[in-house]
Amino acid sequence: MRLGDKVYGWLGAGSAALGTLLMTASAEAGYGRGDAWQIGLQDPVTQNARDVYAFNTPLTWGMVAITLFVLGLLLYVMLRFNSQANPEPSHNHHNTLLEVAWTVVPILILIVIAIPSFKLLFNQYSYPKPDLTIKAIGHQWYWSYDYADAKGVAFDSYMLKDEETQALRDKGADAPRLLSVDNEIVVPVNKVVHVLVTSTDVIHSWAILSFAVRTDGVPGRVSSTWFKAERPGVYYGVCSELCGKDHAFMPIAVRVVADDVFAKWLDVRKAGGKDADQKARALIQASITPANQAVAAVQTP
Repeated sequence: MRLGDKVYGWLGAGSAALGTLLMTASAEAGYGRGDAWQIGLQDPVTQNARDVYAFNTPLTWGMVAITLFVLGLLLYVMLRFNSQANPEPSHNHHNTLLEVAWTVVPILILIVIAIPSFKLLFNQYSYPKPDLTIKAIGHQWYWSYDYADAKGVAFDSYMLKDEETQALRDKGADAPRLLSVDNEIVVPVNKVVHVLVTSTDVIHSWAILSFAVRTDGVPGRVSSTWFKAERPGVYYGVCSELCGKDHAFMPIAVRVVADDVFAKWLDVRKAGGKDADQKARALIQASITPANQAVAAVQTP
């Protein structure tokens, strides 16, 4: 077998193995956060996220195909036209058809990519009427949240320390390290939520992968995004801008709950008091039961 055939065989086997690995990793991807050794994206829980992922998958495989094609051409040239295989080189200088092809084909590829890209941008920035509006304020290095539709409902959200997350895990709670926070954002399932994002110091970024949202919070300006989560659960994000030494330690946690749970949580928050945070957390923890999850699941389309 010639060396060129062996190389092409290795490339084919390698691409097949990579494809299997990517599909397996994607199938094992969970909701709300990344898993160990995960390669694929998190499972989407909004329509925009599903559209983004549906666009991302063929685009990624298209890039893989183009990369392998160019690599194959390079290997072919090296094997076919080296000094040993081709001691007397030809003197061709132009090929009009080839030159037109390598100009037109990339243009057509970009047009094919642009059409769904513009559609996604249009959907992401076409804001439906909100059921709930939340203002997210970035600080060095934590988030503050203000529920614009509920007077007096505002709180700070800090990342839990390692000993705090470990204590929660010892009690059987799901508390991922470096992602869990003391006060989560709580929103109702299947409701349109507008998020107004700003900052008090430097540029921060409010991003949650499962929602396909990412918006910079700029001092002196208000940016906005929106989502409609269709599945109860807790979804984590991080600040996606380099905002200082504790940039990695200001996570975002959004808990999506059934309407009745949200109404009770909102009443606790409106009542206020020194122990409002503890009461709100206790209410959410009490709602995480198989019966409550079954009720919430019925509301998910």
